[in-house]
Amino acid sequence: MRKLIVLAAAAASLIVAGCNTVSGIGRDAQAAGRAVTGAAEDAKR
Repeated sequence: MRKLIVLAAAAASLIVAGCNTVSGIGRDAQAAGRAVTGAAEDAKR
């Protein structure tokens, strides 16, 4: 039973860390998209 609790806690911590990583990648992709959009707008002028 104790091993099951330790395993569940380890899995939960990995899931939380994974969510933070995916969130960070999403923010980076948004920032890159804004930069590309800004460059495209500047090129049109």
